[in-house]
Amino acid sequence: MKHVILMMGVAIVALGIAGNLSAQETLIETVANGCQTEIATYCKDVTPGEGRVLACLYAHQDKLSGKCEYALYDASARLERAVAALTYLANECAADLTKHCSGVQAGEGRLLECLKANEAKLSSRCKGAFQDVGAK
Repeated sequence: MKHVILMMGVAIVALGIAGNLSAQETLIETVANGCQTEIATYCKDVTPGEGRVLACLYAHQDKLSGKCEYALYDASARLERAVAALTYLANECAADLTKHCSGVQAGEGRLLECLKANEAKLSSRCKGAFQDVGAK
């Protein structure tokens, strides 16, 4: 369980940097709904943000219900898949990123938007990666 909670924190930060806010919100909602009782019981005085609620859940990991543990595991697995998809996309589109987006600052989805804006000019390898991960 300790690994799952730590992975959640790292992955949320990674996705925040990648700019995938909608996925991040969905995962936060998954944990908030699955761990509603634990958050209300053990973490009610914790100010949300910057991983503080996850840290609280980690501190009380021996008291988490099966439902909460599953919500954390499910969110962690989904985050892991999203990070893998972004890594694959970045690797397959590395040349296109250099060619078309070298002046774009990374973060908040700007590189992904740059690739989408240059869709007609992308290599077949990069276009295939977009199709593989369903990023269109």
